[in-house]
Amino acid sequence: MSTREDPEKIELLQGTLDLLILQTLRSGQVHGHAIAKAIERNSDEVLQVEQGSLYPALHRLIRRGWISSAEGLSENNRKAKFYRLTPKGRKQLGVETNKWDKLAEAISRILRPQRKEGIS
Repeated sequence: MSTREDPEKIELLQGTLDLLILQTLRSGQVHGHAIAKAIERNSDEVLQVEQGSLYPALHRLIRRGWISSAEGLSENNRKAKFYRLTPKGRKQLGVETNKWDKLAEAISRILRPQRKEGIS
């Protein structure tokens, strides 16, 4: 994952790319380049996925049994590898999403603490 030296870009925490890939595959099989483009598009171009990050993540997810792959033809009739979420991956997406939600809530509590009674 890259931010291409743009101050508006945000570096991702380790493991976040895996979550984004799982979420991207939730709606069906997609080839690698389309996964990267979907993440970029859905983040309003804030997140840029480099091949050097994407393909190791895809291989890691295959090893874990969270996604599978199959050869096919892309929309421009080129050979491509398509990735699909497995039932185990669909379950893991729920687990990882819950972890992310808890992390985001905890960070938010630290960055924007509520004023507690008697504490100014």
